[in-house]
Amino acid sequence: MDRRTFTKKAIQAAALAGLTATLPAFGAAPKPYVRLGGPLFEKYQNPDEWVAALRKEGYRAAYCPVPVGTAPELIKAYAQAARQAGIVIAEVGAWSNPISPDAKMAGEAFKKCVDSLALAEAIGANCCVNISGSKNPQHWAGPHKDNLTESTFDEIVEVTRKILAEVQPTRTYFALEPMPWTYPDSADSYLRLVKAIDHPRFGVHLDPMNLIVSPRSFYDNAALIRECFKKLGPHIRSCHGKDIILKEDTYTPQLFECRPGLGTLDYTVFLTELSRLRDIPLMLEHLSTADEYRQAAAYVRSVGEQVGVQV
Repeated sequence: MDRRTFTKKAIQAAALAGLTATLPAFGAAPKPYVRLGGPLFEKYQNPDEWVAALRKEGYRAAYCPVPVGTAPELIKAYAQAARQAGIVIAEVGAWSNPISPDAKMAGEAFKKCVDSLALAEAIGANCCVNISGSKNPQHWAGPHKDNLTESTFDEIVEVTRKILAEVQPTRTYFALEPMPWTYPDSADSYLRLVKAIDHPRFGVHLDPMNLIVSPRSFYDNAALIRECFKKLGPHIRSCHGKDIILKEDTYTPQLFECRPGLGTLDYTVFLTELSRLRDIPLMLEHLSTADEYRQAAAYVRSVGEQVGVQV
């Protein structure tokens, strides 16, 4: 080998070494991540302004940006903007009571669910979400002695099947957020609903805070979260992120919702489990100001940094 050949090979080897030093090792797994989102307080008039507002907050997931009744062309424009910006539209809310004892309210709620699911399908949202409803005549989402009966379970199954049959979605899902006093009120009752409804487009919406109903589940909420992901993981389409505290100066257990970071919900476990699913968003909710949402997001991101999950 002459000197020129040796020099050429040395230069090529050095260049290759420099290139490979900047690349991940072959087969290296990407860093786990969770898409975080929340409501926007900044007003937007078009898809570009909507994307800019999301980016300003550092969100990679979003609530549906338009209401039911929006023109199809505008829905399509927002869907396209989301795809181009790498934003996942997490959910369309259909908050209503389709099992209300008031027939008029139940009928209106059914229509709202159908219209909201159709919007989720059109815009490409991960899911349309509602609660199953309540037999409470005064409070549409309130407790009632008949909520957790077998007859109510059967009614929820029937109504949900009818909603799905009306829309026949092919790319989104209809889901029911768990509640403390109506089905689904546990991982097991949710799994039972999934099996009973038996529809490929019925999914799971997970809000673990809503399942914390006693001191036992409060203090061991990490186990509750793990159970939910173990039993429901493949069906989960979107999650809500809140937090919870237990009042200590009373002999009757009183649980209160609070901003993430101010309570004891185990976000270490929550983010770790959620990061194992692909593109399932974590959506902040129920706060009053943009600053509160930024504090909540900062806390969730700080926990993610601790456990190696990009948020």
